[in-house]
Amino acid sequence: MLEASLKGLLLVLQWPAIGLLFLGILLGVWLGAVPGLGGILGLIVLLPFTYGMDPVAAFALLLGMYAVTVTGDTISAVMIGVPGTASGAATVLDGYALAKKGQAGRALGAAYTSSAVGGVFGALVLGLSLPLIRPIIFAFGSPEVFMLGLLGLAMVSTLSGTSPLKGLTVAVLGLGLTTIGYGEIRAVPRYWFELDYLLDGLPIFPVVFGLFAVPEVMELAIRNVSISRVTKEKVVAGGIIDGIRDVGRHWWLVLRGSMIGAYIGFLPGVGGPVADWVAYGHAVQSAKDKSLFGKGDIRGVICPEASNNADRGGELIPMVAFGIPGGLGSAILMSALIIQGLKPGPDMLTLNAHITFSLVWTLVIANVVCAVLLMFLSNQVVKLAFVPGHLIVPGVVVTVFLGTWLTGASMGDWISCLVMGVLGFFMKRGGWPRPPIILAMVLGDILEGSLHLSMRAYRGFGWMTRPIVLVIAALIVVSFVYSIIGFVKAKRSNSSQSAGEGAEKNSVLSFPLALVLVPLFAWAGSEALHWDRFMRQFPLFVGFTGTFLALLVLFSDTRELRRELKSAGGLRHAVRTASEKGDLSKALPFFGYLIAVILITLVLGQKVVLPLFVGFYLRRWGRYSWRVTLIYALCTWGFMVGFYDRLLHMMWYESWLWEWLPNVLPEWLPSWLFV
Repeated sequence: MLEASLKGLLLVLQWPAIGLLFLGILLGVWLGAVPGLGGILGLIVLLPFTYGMDPVAAFALLLGMYAVTVTGDTISAVMIGVPGTASGAATVLDGYALAKKGQAGRALGAAYTSSAVGGVFGALVLGLSLPLIRPIIFAFGSPEVFMLGLLGLAMVSTLSGTSPLKGLTVAVLGLGLTTIGYGEIRAVPRYWFELDYLLDGLPIFPVVFGLFAVPEVMELAIRNVSISRVTKEKVVAGGIIDGIRDVGRHWWLVLRGSMIGAYIGFLPGVGGPVADWVAYGHAVQSAKDKSLFGKGDIRGVICPEASNNADRGGELIPMVAFGIPGGLGSAILMSALIIQGLKPGPDMLTLNAHITFSLVWTLVIANVVCAVLLMFLSNQVVKLAFVPGHLIVPGVVVTVFLGTWLTGASMGDWISCLVMGVLGFFMKRGGWPRPPIILAMVLGDILEGSLHLSMRAYRGFGWMTRPIVLVIAALIVVSFVYSIIGFVKAKRSNSSQSAGEGAEKNSVLSFPLALVLVPLFAWAGSEALHWDRFMRQFPLFVGFTGTFLALLVLFSDTRELRRELKSAGGLRHAVRTASEKGDLSKALPFFGYLIAVILITLVLGQKVVLPLFVGFYLRRWGRYSWRVTLIYALCTWGFMVGFYDRLLHMMWYESWLWEWLPNVLPEWLPSWLFV
């Protein structure tokens, strides 16, 4: 093994493999930092270029790019509160909060350092465990995967601000969203409302962007503030070096996060977003003082960043050893192996062990080089935190719209993003935590599929007596008990032990949401009664559990609303106070802007409408000069045409303008500039 390891290292360091590795790293940082792109798109684009390449060189390019996208996505997660990939969503909670405090450099320094440690840890796990991992993987069947998913959801209570009950309710709502479209077991549509768009289910990216990006961007717009609420002159700490020191102080947390990522990574079908949230939940639960989580706790950056990088190494283990891809990314990488004439399985551990170890070294080098590179660039990146908010808003909105469009090239994705943006705004202002929805959406299909397989394989609940299942069940109970005890203690001592996410109190805005969820869950459960027993198992659980939890929240919110009405002196005054507190009067016009973008796109298309939105926003809302407005709008148009159209060949919406404009343009002027 030592000889194969050294040979693998020499192969990676040879030309052209090392050059392609550095190219892959640069591409990975870019694809991770731009919301909506990510490593999967990069693998799809780069895979054709690897035909005819040497295997080591091919994987230096592919794996070098894929390994660092979860490091690159930290830039957008911290700086603008928008996760570049689904695996970066948990970093938003504390990373963006630190940026608001003027400590973006600290967050980035900690994230890059912990990412490098996690990536190297995942690579070491890959290299050391390949000969030993077979019994562990085969010990985890569908029952264990189902219980592991429940364990992740059990940690939702730690992400739920002042109300774990609301956290559980929205987690069940997230599970319900995964039941939209064709069933996981049979190709029978559920809850699709006769809309073809919903037949394949609700994509996760419009939900993530809507819940997190839209409310944060709106706050910059309506309050006219920069990302940092602290001026540059008043920032006395929070630089890159401080972030590196934080990782050193919390080295044991970094190691635990890396273990979580590597472990979840090698469980086929689970994936990085789950590891990200489980690691964040672990960081919260294991902390004695939880008061800063969601408000800018560096531990909320360190643990998930270590986890999602270690996940990459863990994900390759079942692919290399058994030909079982752990996710879509490893499935594409396995296709590259086959294209190169390599067969996943025992041969990769014997005859081709040197190539397997070249993958290990590629992961190590990519993570270390990426971290060092981004450290040098961070001093320039953090300046974004002090740029006026009105200059950031239009660029982020365009990026979010285009990132959402890339997921399915459907106007339904834009509408979903806007609907989720409205929901995310009211959830944030009403004290409903948003992260549980994302975690539940990631886990929903996994839970339903593994539950169905377990029930059929064991003809009932016999699988619940399996040893690993019992161990995970005990961990779930401990997780719930620990969270409830911590919540009760915090309430009795009147100390702020709640996370910033979901901690706002506004019963006037919270009550209507609870009032809507009760009949929604009840209807979903009653609809499921008409389906066959395999199709209705999971939706019935979601419907009736959600109804019960929503009723409890409604009862609690009713009591809070009565107190608020009494304090305000009546409904009218309470609504006015809640509206002012929630910035409703300024939020509604902003939503009007986004609705106008969608409607006018039907007529003029994205290449015309999005630059027009940039110009209109800067001129009317931001009050900028015509010169700034025109330069910004033209740069937006050039970026759309050059990158998304010419490079990515994105499919644009075929608007009314698309039907006739090409026929009237002169021959020397290409129509792709406008439609």
